[in-house]
Amino acid sequence: MDYVSLPTADWHQVVNRYYRKREVYSMGWAPGEVDFSKLMAVAAPYGGPVAVTRDEKTIQAVTSGQLRPTLAMYSSSGTLLSSFIWDKGRLVGMGWTENERLICVLEDGTVLIYSVFGELILQFSMGRDCKEQQVMDVQVWSTGLVVLTHARQFYVVTDLENPRPRPLADPGLDENPTSWIVIDPLYTPSNAVEVFVATTSGTILVVHQQGVNDCVLNQGPFTKMAVSPTGKFLACFTSTGDLWVYPTDFRSELYRFPTQSTLTPTQMAWCGSDSIVMLFPKTEYLLMVTNGDWVRFALDDPVCIVGEVDGLRILSNSTCEFLQRVPDAVEEIFAVGSTAPAATLYDAAEHFERKSSKADEHIRSIKTELPAAVSQCIAAAGHEFSYPLQRQLLKAASFGKCFLEFHSPKEFVEMCKTLRVLNAVRHYEIGIPLTYEQYKQLTPQILVDRLVNRHQHLLAWRICDYLELKADKVMVHWASTKVKQSDTDDREIAQMIVQKLEKVSGVSYAEIASAAYKFGRPKLATMLLDYEPRAGDQVPLLISMNEDELALSKAIESGDTDLMYLALLYLKRTHQQRDFLRIVHDKPVAMDLLIAYCRQQDTELLKDLFYFFNQPEETAAVAALESYQERDLDSRLKRMHAALKDYSENKEFQFQARQTEEQIKLLLLQRELEASYNEKYVDLSLSDTLYRLCIAGESKRAAKLRTEFKVPDKRFWWIRIKSLSETRDWDGIEKLSKEKKSPIGYEPFVEACLDGRNTQEAMKYIPKIVAPDKRAEYYLMVGAVREAVDVALKEKDPDIIMRLRTKTTNRDHLAFLESALDQFQKR
Repeated sequence: MDYVSLPTADWHQVVNRYYRKREVYSMGWAPGEVDFSKLMAVAAPYGGPVAVTRDEKTIQAVTSGQLRPTLAMYSSSGTLLSSFIWDKGRLVGMGWTENERLICVLEDGTVLIYSVFGELILQFSMGRDCKEQQVMDVQVWSTGLVVLTHARQFYVVTDLENPRPRPLADPGLDENPTSWIVIDPLYTPSNAVEVFVATTSGTILVVHQQGVNDCVLNQGPFTKMAVSPTGKFLACFTSTGDLWVYPTDFRSELYRFPTQSTLTPTQMAWCGSDSIVMLFPKTEYLLMVTNGDWVRFALDDPVCIVGEVDGLRILSNSTCEFLQRVPDAVEEIFAVGSTAPAATLYDAAEHFERKSSKADEHIRSIKTELPAAVSQCIAAAGHEFSYPLQRQLLKAASFGKCFLEFHSPKEFVEMCKTLRVLNAVRHYEIGIPLTYEQYKQLTPQILVDRLVNRHQHLLAWRICDYLELKADKVMVHWASTKVKQSDTDDREIAQMIVQKLEKVSGVSYAEIASAAYKFGRPKLATMLLDYEPRAGDQVPLLISMNEDELALSKAIESGDTDLMYLALLYLKRTHQQRDFLRIVHDKPVAMDLLIAYCRQQDTELLKDLFYFFNQPEETAAVAALESYQERDLDSRLKRMHAALKDYSENKEFQFQARQTEEQIKLLLLQRELEASYNEKYVDLSLSDTLYRLCIAGESKRAAKLRTEFKVPDKRFWWIRIKSLSETRDWDGIEKLSKEKKSPIGYEPFVEACLDGRNTQEAMKYIPKIVAPDKRAEYYLMVGAVREAVDVALKEKDPDIIMRLRTKTTNRDHLAFLESALDQFQKR
């Protein structure tokens, strides 16, 4: 049909609205290949594919070659996507998910999920109860499904990626429901699944996980129900032939339409959100009802109808048609007798092409409304499937823009780009008849994903390039598909993939390698992983491929300690210890990490490691470390003797051997001291042991211990001063100072006295301090400012006084120091 010259030829008026039914495709399947009157058929929304199989509920003549049913999937243009013999069991129902996966539900509750190419992606069961009760019916929505069993119980799966079947509340039905339907959780107030169940009593029950709500209706029983695409309205067909439309909250009744049919529609769907279309058995027309009015559309063949957000797709044995309400922009331009600015602009453009002067008159008549008219022509072009009509409308918009001084080209450019994409996917070889409204709701990215799932990689990549979308997922899927389907040599196909992807940013070679390994090509997977820049993706995959040594090498190259530990622990878990240690030995970084790990977590492995590599000193160190993890002293000593033995075997480690021997000796002595004094000595250091003996007054025993362990004089004097200060034994401190010349000087004596706040005692030792500045400082600290100044005078060093001024805040002292400094300056 010439839509340019007769754009309203297929329009139908219903009250004050127009609807149109246009043929989109002539079906590509062979005549008689598909007969919807004999098939169970289900089509995906947004121009998606249709799945068909033999309807076991109808009596059909079966030839010898058709004993087993076939499940086939076609595009909307009738192009065969896949076909396979159905031998899985009795099929209860089918449905499509939002990512065009076909859901098949069997009578025993088994759920099978297929790609459009018939590949089984996932299989799971709805549970033991469903298997025992047997599934009667199923409803599928974009991300889940609900089944009804013969025990009249409902079971739901809300996430098909991670299926977890759960029962809904018991509706308490004594008889099978007359009909039922699921509301997508996106459109429910609670964001949870709700099932509308029509009962024989005439009401509707709303079933969900928390309970059951009765809508208290009496217009039923309802034998057929359909939810609008927005989830706001529910169409219900009664057994008496009435069509009722309710909001899904059931707060009112929108309208009733008597169809005067005693037969229940075989199919019922919404055409957009304002009309309901029904197909009755043994009729050759579709009945569309909108706001209490109706119109019939004649049919030439049996059909399968699919509700869309802005219309209705009608798939027949020979054609694919689209029924929709005429968009407002299109109606304004092409309605008979329209005087809208957009219609005038369209006429002006036609006159301009014919070189008629009326073009100027029309433009002048809508001068003030020209911007809106241009926008309407652009919008109308988006709603048309006919290329010539799109072109004509865009020409009209372009013509109108010439008379506007300021007009952003963005709207025009965006529509041109959108139409180019839509026309590409509408091509019969692709078979996705998306409308402009569907495209906006679906989004370009999801459209690209759907093309990828259909293996239309070239078109998907071109759309990404054209719309400036990220194309890495497209190329990864292409490469994965190439790996699966190609019989080419591994090296050759790896080079081809790398050449294609080297200029595409963000490509995950790990994902492609994973696909190669999954399809039985480990060598190719390893080659591809060499090009993966992200070690975090590379190493785990190598581990899963049992390329553990390579995984460890890649982890070391990355410098990521977490990845190195991941590879190391996997090697440790999956290899014999000898083989594991051999692998690690050649990798110093891995060796260091393993030793650090073993020190914290696995000392047995650490000992085995050092023994394997003949490192007795390290083995001894581990034994010594382990000894202090023993609470029992005898066990600790046993381990320390083992460490001593290892150290003693090598002359290079005599120092370690001597230190270990002395520690054993100290522990034995401490055990004796504990027995003698009934105090804690074990685990004290040598200095603390000496200190505690001095505190206890056992100076002789401390001196003996000091001699045995060759404690230096300086350290021993510090310990003695500290213990005497602690006990406030000033006589003992004085006695110590007179034993011999102090090896640590006399400052510690002064400090000990000051700690005990005994300035008088401190004055005994300050004169013995050799350094004048220190001596003066300590005099100042005990308040002997005159003696401090005398030191400076004696040394003839005014700098001492100047430093003393910075050490005190006492006003009297500061005044005295200032006076002394003046005396120096007068000299």
